[in-house]
Order: sequence, then structure tokens, then C-alpha cells
Amino acid sequence: MSVKTLSIRMDENDYRSLVSLAKEGKEDVSKTVRELVGLGRTMLAIEKYKDGEASIEKAARIAGVSISKMLDIMKEHGVTANLEEEDYLKSLKTIKKAW
Repeated sequence: MSVKTLSIRMDENDYRSLVSLAKEGKEDVSKTVRELVGLGRTMLAIEKYKDGEASIEKAARIAGVSISKMLDIMKEHGVTANLEEEDYLKSLKTIKKAW
């Protein structure tokens, strides 16, 4: 996996909050930011799914996880799947390809 460097600007309060979180976790600020980005992707995926703006597949892509992992994450957050017939049919096609 290729690693990219990103420079961002933020206000003093956000920076202090990041530094504080990093110290609490005994980590560096960069690792804390990466964890927050990952969590943010997951929360964004959940919200888009709940709002009907994303399918399970798209939510999984947003979160950067497999569909089965996304289903587990949604269950952990109390989100019920709103699967439609099309979702089931697509799953069946995928399973047939795998077998």
C-alpha cells in the first residue's frame, strides 16, 4: 500500500484536541489523525446508508471494509439492514461467481 503525506490547516482548538487525544492514547498525532479519519469514514458510511444515499456495497467502499464487515459494523451501531430484492439477487450472482 502506498502511503501519502498530507498537510492540513486547522484551528488551535482542534489541534490541541488532537494533541490531547494522542497523549491519552500514548500515540503520536499522525496516528491519532489516521484513526479519526478511519472512524470518520465508517460513520459517514453508516449515515449515508441510513439516509438511503448508499447501498451496503457503497457504504462498505466508503468505510474501506468488506460487505460482511460493514454488516457487522452496522449491527454494532444498531443499524438495521434495509435490503431490497435487488440486493438479494445481486448477492446470489456474486455467490454463484465465487462457487
